[in-house]
Amino acid sequence: MANLNKVMLIGNLTRDPELRHTPKGTAVSEISLAINRVWNNDQGQKQEETTFVEVTLWGRQAELAQQYLTKGRPVYIEGRLQLDSWDDKETGKKRTKMRVIGENMQFLSSGTGTGGASGGTQQTSRPPQQQPRSGAPQGASAAPADDFQEDDDIPF
Repeated sequence: MANLNKVMLIGNLTRDPELRHTPKGTAVSEISLAINRVWNNDQGQKQEETTFVEVTLWGRQAELAQQYLTKGRPVYIEGRLQLDSWDDKETGKKRTKMRVIGENMQFLSSGTGTGGASGGTQQTSRPPQQQPRSGAPQGASAAPADDFQEDDDIPF
């Protein structure tokens, strides 16, 4: 059976990133995201709910998060779920916590001009195995409107 553990989140930081280093010197940063959901209920009334998610970033991404992100900034995170478990020292009970291990991060523009010089997104460096190959197409872009010609001979 195939397995997939992939998470994609966009949210706002609830606090400034905390940067630490492991005994071997690897940077690790803990961030917390607030992810808002807005919908209309059956009576047409606007409903809102916020989910808080803990994210762990490692290496260069941890350093970049600490350097550029602050409380309230929007960020896009791709990663995987990880279940942490431990024994509570006070109660002796087993405790668990689900968290996201961030594997890719993009800084998003907050719309107030703080998203970088371009005002768009900024992407952090990826591990070497995920770097796009130069020259290879990485997706399509929309053609300019004046280049579009309607074709009535659609085969379906």
